[in-house]
Amino acid sequence: MTLAWYGHLKFKEFSWGKNLGMLAIILISWGLAFFEYMFQVPANEGGFKGNGGPFTLVQLKTIQEAITLLVFMGFTLLFFKDEKLGWNHLVGFALMVLAVFVIFKKWD
Repeated sequence: MTLAWYGHLKFKEFSWGKNLGMLAIILISWGLAFFEYMFQVPANEGGFKGNGGPFTLVQLKTIQEAITLLVFMGFTLLFFKDEKLGWNHLVGFALMVLAVFVIFKKWD
């Protein structure tokens, strides 16, 4: 989803993307997102505790957000070289990792 949501911000740097209208950008983004949905939906289906999987709905969403954050960080560093991650971003990401711990910890 990162590529679908933010990749279009780089389209204008390519000869094929200089004159794309918003509708074309949306359709390209939907096309990219379609392939992620082909993996994400079955993973949620199989991973959900109500379907015999090991995870609750909240845990599934937490996993998805943590993975999205890691992918976004890598995407930003790779494709948006002018964007810099500061200490505050790293602290924020660390707090999100702490949130994952809190959600998955058994607090009996």
